[in-house]
Amino acid sequence: MSTQGISRRPPLLVALAALLFLECAALVAAAVYLVVELLVARPDSYASAVAILVLTVLAAIWLGTMAVHALLGRPWIRGAAVVWQVLQIAIAIGSFQGFFPRPDLGWFLIAPAVLVLVLLFTPSVIAATRRPEG
Repeated sequence: MSTQGISRRPPLLVALAALLFLECAALVAAAVYLVVELLVARPDSYASAVAILVLTVLAAIWLGTMAVHALLGRPWIRGAAVVWQVLQIAIAIGSFQGFFPRPDLGWFLIAPAVLVLVLLFTPSVIAATRRPEG
């Protein structure tokens, strides 16, 4: 790909992809942490621990795929990104309450999710990811 193709991407689309890549990196870090915990500590349920690890890895792969395709301007990423951000906001809200509230994690999750949602609905991102006519 030439640098001419890269320069035609709207800056907000690049910012959107960068945020998706950062969320993907956070999920990869969480997966590494879960692997270490699985090897070091004895979980109450190995099946649940492995299932959470598998879901985390799958989510990281999905976010990485979305980020790459955001840079390519694929139209489907808008819906996929909205779904992921809504799920992330739901998890963030859960982090503010419960038996072991972690507001720091809640803000860490909610801030990028809101920012991605705002970027998804900017006119330049919508135009860059619009399905071609015809």
